[in-house]
Amino acid sequence: MKKLFGLLMLSALLTGCTSIINLAPSHYPRDPSGYYRVEAQWTTHRTVVRPDSFKPLVVINGANTYPMQPVPLVSQRWQAFIPVPPDQDMVLYHYKFDFLDDTFDGPRPNSLMSRDYELHIK
Repeated sequence: MKKLFGLLMLSALLTGCTSIINLAPSHYPRDPSGYYRVEAQWTTHRTVVRPDSFKPLVVINGANTYPMQPVPLVSQRWQAFIPVPPDQDMVLYHYKFDFLDDTFDGPRPNSLMSRDYELHIK
């Protein structure tokens, strides 16, 4: 029983302390440029994550990816400008953060994805 509890606690520490929070509005007025800003906050308490290894992306409609950049003057926040064609009023998107974990065997690739979000254009 103690081993099972220990494994559950270890699992919670490794997976339950990292989150991606969507900070973008769900509605935007139509912009003539066709680009809309999305922003996410990455939070983790895991010490094995290499902070300089982040490669955050926005994935639109499950296919097209767009790299995110750090938000100036704010830590743990990332932004991107995503295109929405003039004939579309809504797109589905999610965030994907690729990063490296430090392990005893050296760096190991890892990633975390958010749930899907809807962006509506009016």
